[in-house]
Amino acid sequence: MTTTEQQPLGSPFSAASTAEDVMAGLDLSGTTAVVTGGYSGLGLETTRNLAAAGARVVVPARRPDIARSALADVAGCEVVPMDLADPGSVRTAAARINDSLDRLDLLMAVAGVMATPERRVGPGWEGQFAANHLGHFTLACELYPLLAAAGGARVVVNSSAGHALTDIRWHDPHFRTGYDKWLAYGQAKTANALFAVHLDALGRNDGVRAFALHPGKIITGLQREMTLQEQIDRGWVDEHGTVIGVDFKTPSQGAATGLWAATSPLLDGRGGLYLEDCDVARVSAPDRPMDDGGVRAYAVDPGAGARLWDLSVAATGATPIAR
Repeated sequence: MTTTEQQPLGSPFSAASTAEDVMAGLDLSGTTAVVTGGYSGLGLETTRNLAAAGARVVVPARRPDIARSALADVAGCEVVPMDLADPGSVRTAAARINDSLDRLDLLMAVAGVMATPERRVGPGWEGQFAANHLGHFTLACELYPLLAAAGGARVVVNSSAGHALTDIRWHDPHFRTGYDKWLAYGQAKTANALFAVHLDALGRNDGVRAFALHPGKIITGLQREMTLQEQIDRGWVDEHGTVIGVDFKTPSQGAATGLWAATSPLLDGRGGLYLEDCDVARVSAPDRPMDDGGVRAYAVDPGAGARLWDLSVAATGATPIAR
């Protein structure tokens, strides 16, 4: 992938499109999908729509009992316990999935955390980088044989416009010299985008293509670590928690881009791209406001993607993917 490929394709969908719009008329019978975070917020919308189209959906969940309750009325769905911030838990879940499936057509990395207080997990990893990136990285590596067996799998990773806050802090990715919750979030979202870039480079010969995306501005459980006053100060909600922010999407609209990435024939033969509003995003200038959309060049840089991949393999001990 080069930045010249980061150009809109003329999708028939838009920022206003819903998950139901994107999935209308699609038959995913015989398709298998794994959706992290698939029991709340955008993940729940994703799971419901994939299952409604006939897909078998596996939902790894940190809170499996809550997940099973939320998905009780969704046919063709099963829950596997997994904590993205715990490498051992990710490997155990991946082993269980490998035992239950013979192929994996879609891996949807929807789960995430945002602007959390400083937390150290595993061997001292910064918590947002660990949960948002390293956990998904490990899961994808462990499930890669299933993806390759599908002969046309897609991996879809939820990044965010928040990636514009910072490139990877190569000198201090775990914030050992001072923590900033928003820079930590931004770095994790840049990592999500770069992960898709290099996974696509490694996987394309096996038919495995990867995409990252900005789902839009949506109030979901992702904001659970923020106080109401913080959200009011940012102009997102009023004092009653009612969404008042400009250009905020519904959860269904927020899930639409990921579902478009998973199913659109416009993306056949493509990969390593950053998407928004159900289309490919343009590269944005470094001085443009985050809310103007687009993707920063550093978040789709192949060299940076390879560098992050090596860092991630060294950190997690995940099974390498041969090119």
